[in-house]
Amino acid sequence: MSFFTQIFSVAWLSIRTIRERLGSSAVAVVGIAGVVIVFVAVLSIAEGFSRTMQTAGAADRAIIMRGGADSEMTSGLAGDAVEIMKQAPGIRRESQRPAFSPELYVMVDLPKRSTQTPANVPLRGVTDEVLKVRYDAKIVEGRMLTFGTNEIVAGRAAAGQFMGLTVGSTLTTGQATWKVVGIFEAGGSVSETELWGDAHTLQGAFRRNNSYQSALARLETPASYTTFKDWLTSNPQLNVSVVPETEYYAAHSRTLTTVPRAFRSSLRTG
Repeated sequence: MSFFTQIFSVAWLSIRTIRERLGSSAVAVVGIAGVVIVFVAVLSIAEGFSRTMQTAGAADRAIIMRGGADSEMTSGLAGDAVEIMKQAPGIRRESQRPAFSPELYVMVDLPKRSTQTPANVPLRGVTDEVLKVRYDAKIVEGRMLTFGTNEIVAGRAAAGQFMGLTVGSTLTTGQATWKVVGIFEAGGSVSETELWGDAHTLQGAFRRNNSYQSALARLETPASYTTFKDWLTSNPQLNVSVVPETEYYAAHSRTLTTVPRAFRSSLRTG
């Protein structure tokens, strides 16, 4: 049998059996298309999250956590240690007050608008210095919370994604009831996914005593970072790690996008 005769025979056989193979072929096509769609969606989400995280933070801010901690959730700072930190050189000061924000960080469950099922929302305890440190945040609806009360403000993204975060609404969590009094924006950064409340009130509601998860400092200039870090990390009274805010979010973005990017690379080389 000649080469061209073989080609014709195989092609004719394929054409004659199209009807028999239609179902299985359709299943294969739909399955492959589904995998591609899901994979593209995951990559899009990962890249979007990465860009958001990498643009988060400011060059003149630094995050302080417990030594050895790699995130706020695994960190812890005692209240008396926080008072020592405020004395560090390199912190921006206004009217002799340091632009320094010790912060509590807890997770609460709220129903999502899209599914009505509970999901985690960060609730950050802050002090009255927060807007001097997080100067990119501004209230765009309602007002700023009154410190020392059970009032909270919600980030624009959180208010859009979760139910019960409109101005005037209340929510119950942490053995207390909280009133939403304002909505804030922060330049589209990750902070807009959070709720903010008074740190001391949250300590009582969540039984945290006089402790925090982290502290955020606004520096005199980005060049002040080394002086600031060296003073804190060499102080025998403290056990802390210090990292620029921009590097902190960039590192977390790399961690959370490692798997989808590795899978994409394996497809390219496979």
